[in-house]
Amino acid sequence: MHKNWNYMIIIGAMTISCSDKTTKNTASWPTVTAPVAQKKIHNRIIHHDTVADDYYWMNDYFKKGPDSAEVIAYLEAENSYTAAMLQDTEKFQETLFHEMKGRIKEKDESVPYLKNGYYYYSRTEEGKQYYKFCRKKGSLDAPEEVLLDVDDMAEGYAYYAASGFSISPDNKLLAFGVDTVSRREYTIYVKNLETGELLPDKIDRTSGGATWANDNKTLFYTAKNPVTLLSEKIRRYTLGLGAEGDVVVYEEKDNTNYIGVGKSKNGKHIMIYSGGTLSSEVHLLDADHPNGVFKVFQPRMKEVLYSVTALADRFLILTNDGAKNFQVMECPLDKTTKEYWKEFIPHRKDVLVSDIDEFKDYIVISERKNGLTQMAVRSLKDGHQHYLDFGEAAYTVYPSTNVEYNTDMVRYGYTSLVTPSSTFDYNMSTKEKTLRKQQEIVGGYDADHYVTERLFATVADGTQVPISLVYKKGFPKNGKSPLLLYGYGSYGMSMDPTFNSSRLSLLDRGFAYAIAHIRGGEEMGRQWYEDGKMMNKKNTFTDFIDCANYLISQKYTSSDHLYAQGGSAGGLLMGAVINMAPELWNGVIAQVPFVDVVNTMLDETIPLTTNEYDEWGNPNEQAAYAYMKSYSPYENIEAKAYPNLLVTTGLHDSQVQYFEPAKWVAKLREIKQGNQVVLFKTDMSYGHGGASGRFDYLKDVALNYAFLFKLEGITE
Repeated sequence: MHKNWNYMIIIGAMTISCSDKTTKNTASWPTVTAPVAQKKIHNRIIHHDTVADDYYWMNDYFKKGPDSAEVIAYLEAENSYTAAMLQDTEKFQETLFHEMKGRIKEKDESVPYLKNGYYYYSRTEEGKQYYKFCRKKGSLDAPEEVLLDVDDMAEGYAYYAASGFSISPDNKLLAFGVDTVSRREYTIYVKNLETGELLPDKIDRTSGGATWANDNKTLFYTAKNPVTLLSEKIRRYTLGLGAEGDVVVYEEKDNTNYIGVGKSKNGKHIMIYSGGTLSSEVHLLDADHPNGVFKVFQPRMKEVLYSVTALADRFLILTNDGAKNFQVMECPLDKTTKEYWKEFIPHRKDVLVSDIDEFKDYIVISERKNGLTQMAVRSLKDGHQHYLDFGEAAYTVYPSTNVEYNTDMVRYGYTSLVTPSSTFDYNMSTKEKTLRKQQEIVGGYDADHYVTERLFATVADGTQVPISLVYKKGFPKNGKSPLLLYGYGSYGMSMDPTFNSSRLSLLDRGFAYAIAHIRGGEEMGRQWYEDGKMMNKKNTFTDFIDCANYLISQKYTSSDHLYAQGGSAGGLLMGAVINMAPELWNGVIAQVPFVDVVNTMLDETIPLTTNEYDEWGNPNEQAAYAYMKSYSPYENIEAKAYPNLLVTTGLHDSQVQYFEPAKWVAKLREIKQGNQVVLFKTDMSYGHGGASGRFDYLKDVALNYAFLFKLEGITE
């Protein structure tokens, strides 16, 4: 027991019903005393502005400071409190877990893909959390080779992630990355696929992926700073030479950029990409000559993004240079600077070009129009272009695993709020489509029992914001039904409508589920993103609030039955909207929430801070500081009633450090009014993405759903 801390969990035999006129909470909660965090004097002084931050000390576990043990004690006390408050839902959580797990086909196999003479796939076994990565030579009837048994590899680890699988051109070696801490910092290993042995070569502190040169002995990889976790260097590693063969070939001087390395699909070029939110640069190397010098494709241009696709006879350049929604240019293989770029696909104001997938005779162009994804196939022989048709009001389509260059077949994934994830092969020459696999929902699933809608809410400035919605048939639109509204709205990441079998447990108990496609994402084009970042960030929050009000006005729900959920930058959204409109929500789930914006963006030792300046602003600049401070959830807690809250985080989170939600919860408890609950759970073994096993994460989903169901009075 630590002095000045009220850690004791007191559980009474009676429960209190919080159904008075000052709160929406109709749930009965145990009489449990919440932890009270110690306050320690700390003042932030910048731009002649002094701000008291009494919970600043909570970042000591991250910094390994003198208060580290107290931090852990506080987090464990919060975990005990949350467990006590939800004790009456434990059996229900277990029921939900087994219900959701029961829909997953335990013994399963991915659709094989062909690369360099081998078919590669992964398969899962009954009762196992992970998978086997396998291949067959030449034919699917050939004997199976198990390249990695991740089930065995993960034995004994609370968290285990294997990624970045990369086969050498001669098919004899496999490079792969392993993270056992959940901080997205990987060690690269190399396995001899002929002998089954790991080579003595081991590369620490990487991003996980490795790119082979054509000599079958040289790897290029991205090295991370061990403190900030920034991707700082591209290194060349030669097998068998140890440290002597580990050489820096590119060092990023601008700490606002992300870097990475890869290989063109035709196998001819090693490519280094360096990019931030506003500008980028590509460097090229002949993959046959890995010891050569990288050449700059086109020197970085102010506020211009570009990426490069290598064809047999030219390069294609996807760029926003003079084209807000991007256009495609082309240039000769030996003349790559901007003066040689010529228009290939012109800019269109109503269409965002997001990606290009190249093949010998075709390219597949991924686009967005009216908030929906679409795919165009263009012949490189005659320039003819056609679009694939999908026939649903709201859906998601995307190129899948397409590693083979000399083929007329493109593989794509398709899903919607009512359509399970499906894998198709499409013959670009004959236009024939073949369904290779659709996610099987064990126990049966009938899409006809559910309804999906595409709505548009008019927000404060007149903008039309899309909403994707799903519910079970018979859902009453009388303003009394529960609805969970999800949002993100940052980094230009689009939250497209996808199927989730776990969500059926929500829909089958009377909930509707909606996604607000708010500004800050890129659903409606590049301007959609720019209108929700930096000094326009508040549009993200007001869009979400206006979407909620629209759903209420259309009788899908009411504030007594409306819930919100978001994670990471979506957790910032949750923190902002409960400050701005606390009366709208009965309950909110904030997962790994980025809620201490100013303090985090002022601390360059925190992983990824400097990479984020072009997204949020640099608070060392006074105007950015003032704007950021005006919406940061931690800075704007007030003495008023807040909705019921469930906040989750991971101790080892590398993206949003655990202390942000810890501080936020402590300050909310200190200042807020009313008797709504604030529950806080820290996973002591995981990081930003939660559990690594294919079943364990369902326990977190069950916890979230149990919280919502408790507030709705749903007990089974």
